[in-house]
Amino acid sequence: MIKTLLLVGFGGAIGSIFRYLTHWLTTKYFQGSFPLSTFLVNILGSLLIGLFIGYLGKYFPENHPLKFLLIVGFCGGFTTFSSFALENYNLLQNNNQITAYIYMATSIILTISAVGLGSYLSKYI
Repeated sequence: MIKTLLLVGFGGAIGSIFRYLTHWLTTKYFQGSFPLSTFLVNILGSLLIGLFIGYLGKYFPENHPLKFLLIVGFCGGFTTFSSFALENYNLLQNNNQITAYIYMATSIILTISAVGLGSYLSKYI
């Protein structure tokens, strides 16, 4: 159990660092009201979780340590659904309804599609 907790914690820390770096790079090069960094992190995180599930499911047993490190830890620390909810709430509160609805719809469609794409691509790894 301790080993699993350490793997999840380490993966989560690395995922959180990558999330911060994505936010930092995005805000450095993109200015606007659209929350691009969270948008990109959720799509990329969904693609990665699809790849990890497909690849690890094919080559490793059910409770392999890499699943805890990469899926639960890294992807859990990297993706940002709670931030997504807060940003949409703020967009709606600031009368940016069109931006909020576009952000919601495209995020949901693209992240689910990215999981499917990642799972599909994992067949070729």
